[in-house]
Order: sequence, then C-alpha cells, then structure tokens
Amino acid sequence: MLYREFGQTGWQVSAIGLGTWNIGNQWGEVEEATALATILSAFDNGVNLFDTAEAYGIPQGLSEERLGLALMGIREQVYVVTKIGSWGRRNDEVLPKSVDTIRLCLHASLYRLRTDWVDVALCHEGDIEDPTVYLEAFEMLKQKGHIRAYGISTNDFEVLKRFNVNNTCKVVEFDYSLLNRQPELDMLPYCQEHGIAVLARGPLAKGLLSGKYSADTVFKDTIRSKWHKKEKTQAKYEQEIATVDRIKAALPPGENMVETALRFAISHPLKPVAIPGAKSPEQAEINAKAGDKVLSEQEINNLILSLEHPFNERELSVVGNYKSA
Repeated sequence: MLYREFGQTGWQVSAIGLGTWNIGNQWGEVEEATALATILSAFDNGVNLFDTAEAYGIPQGLSEERLGLALMGIREQVYVVTKIGSWGRRNDEVLPKSVDTIRLCLHASLYRLRTDWVDVALCHEGDIEDPTVYLEAFEMLKQKGHIRAYGISTNDFEVLKRFNVNNTCKVVEFDYSLLNRQPELDMLPYCQEHGIAVLARGPLAKGLLSGKYSADTVFKDTIRSKWHKKEKTQAKYEQEIATVDRIKAALPPGENMVETALRFAISHPLKPVAIPGAKSPEQAEINAKAGDKVLSEQEINNLILSLEHPFNERELSVVGNYKSA
C-alpha cells in the first residue's frame, strides 16, 4: 500500500480508503459479521482511512455503528471521516440546520462510532448556498477536540469555493473516476492550489468500472435500481456500460478493471485518496491491493484515449498536462 500526505493535515494516509455506504444494507443486505470482516480485511491490507456518514444505512446510522464496532481496539491506528447534514433526507424529514443541531448530530455520530473524536467532519449538503452555520459549528467542535479537520462533500465547484471562504476547508470529497473526469478541469486544480486533501468517491462508478455488468443488467438494490425507472437514466447507464466496454478492450492482457480504475483515481498529481466501497472481505482486499502503485503517464493517456470522449480545447490541455503522481 502506498501512503501519502493528506493535504495540510500532516497525516500519512493510505492511497486507498474504504467507503462504508455499502455495508449498511442500502446496496443489498449485508450480515453484520460480513460487514465487520470487510472493514477488518481492508485494515489488514493496509487501509487506514474509513469514510462514512450519519445517514448511511438502513436504518440510518447503521454504517457508522458497524464501523465503530469493527474499529474497537484499533481506533487510534486509523483515520475516520464522517458526514453531517443528510439525516432524514431519504424520507423528506431533514433536520433544520443550526449550530446546535449540527453539534448534536456530530455527538450522535461519535456515539455510534464509539469514539471521542472523528478525524474529519464533512458537510453533507453538496448544494448548500450559505455554509456559515457549518463553518461556525465545525470550528467550535474542532476547538473542543471532537473533530480534527473539516470540509465538505460536493461535486459543485462554486459550493467548494464558498465553503473555503476562510481557507479553513481542509478536505473535500467529490465524485472522480474514469467515467467522470470533470474535477480535472476545476476542483482538482483548486485543491492543489489551496492544499486541500481530496477524497475521490465513486472511483468505480457505483461498480460499473468493475467490468462485471452489461446493458441488460437490472439492479435490485435501493441505490442503482433507480437507473431503470426512467428512460433518460437507463440510456445514461447503457452509454456508460458502452464506455466501460471500450476501456476493457483497451486494457493489456492480464490487467484488471478494478485495479486499473482505482489506480487511475489515485494517480493524479494531487494524490487523491480513493474510497471505494466493498460488501465482502474479498472485495476489500482486491480494492486495497490496487493501492500498491500508480499508473504511468503512458498508461493514463491510453485509458483516456479509450474513452472516446469529445474533448473541448480546455480538456485537451488538461490531458496534455496530466502527469501521474
């Protein structure tokens, strides 16, 4: 496993982390014993960063509960990231936001995680207009030692800039993969300029970049089943499967889709930490092993060419300047 500096935190973090959305039953039921074994498999294979959120799981908070249970005895050897702000959103019962409710939500997360602190707290409102209430609450929680750093989970560049108005955003989490390279145009350069650590979520594009699925696949879990309910989202799914098939065809013999996709996400010069999910110890081990090296510049360029993406002039300049970490 490669380890890298995590922005300006001073921490040495594994290039591959573990996202725990998948172990909370939203992606299909996972037995508790399997969930705990999955977390420990990641740890045993070098992973030292675990990402979760207060709203992950059925019931909500289950992913945090399972993560806290699994990390008993090794908590001080790992970094825990959680997210605040989405409690009740799935049921249209979002809590009103104030400094006090954010504080209470963080304390509830600490209880579920069986810890006195989290290393990173992220705002989980990716479209927030005015982040002042989070900035005030997170700063207060940091001063009290309940969090060590804070930031935001968002795919919106303007939201990121608003959240970093005081240059206190130390971590940002956003979607980044071979199927979504938009962050190379704005988010990644901004984070590089400001010393903000990056968590790359969706590095396997909700599993599509595993190469296991076809255009005929019908998902049953509560997350991906939504793709089949509308003609537009089904068409996008089929388009992305076609792109994945082109990537698979371009891989050298013996190369693995999962490892290649994860290595792409960690090979950017900013040195992001990829946080794929896993539902079994075996998946966690496979993901972790991808963190033993980055891709060469030539390997990256070959992958980009396989995407057959209609680059505009600005994107072409990004590809031309892409250097692996």
